[in-house]
Formats: sequence, structure tokens, C-alpha cells
Amino acid sequence: MADKLNFNEIPMGLSMAFAKNINAFNNFSGMTTQEQNEIIEHTHQINSKKEMQAFVKNIADGNPFMQI
Repeated sequence: MADKLNFNEIPMGLSMAFAKNINAFNNFSGMTTQEQNEIIEHTHQINSKKEMQAFVKNIADGNPFMQI
């Protein structure tokens, strides 16, 4: 069984966006470590606050990799 992701491993921008969208954080928390790592990896391709907010909204909606 894989270890759970440590909260300190979540990038600052993603953490800040989660603070504004608790449903997204709850969905993220329920993901496997591999899924969480895929989310984190994807954040490295996000270039603006608006894109991050849209990405986090998609996480809240259960579709994190839906086109934004």
C-alpha cells in the first residue's frame, strides 16, 4: 500500500486554490497517491491564477483533466 501524500508536498498555488474550494480538496484527499501525484504534476503546466481556479473547479466537479 502506497503512503499517503504529505500535505507539505502540495504546491503553494494548489494549496491556496484548495483553501477557496473545499469540495476540490475533499475530492483530492479521497484520491489515490498516484492520482494525487498526477494532479500535482499537472499543476506545473498551469500559468495563471485563473487557470488554477478552473483546474481546481474541475477537481471539485470530479473531472480534473477536463479541458479548461
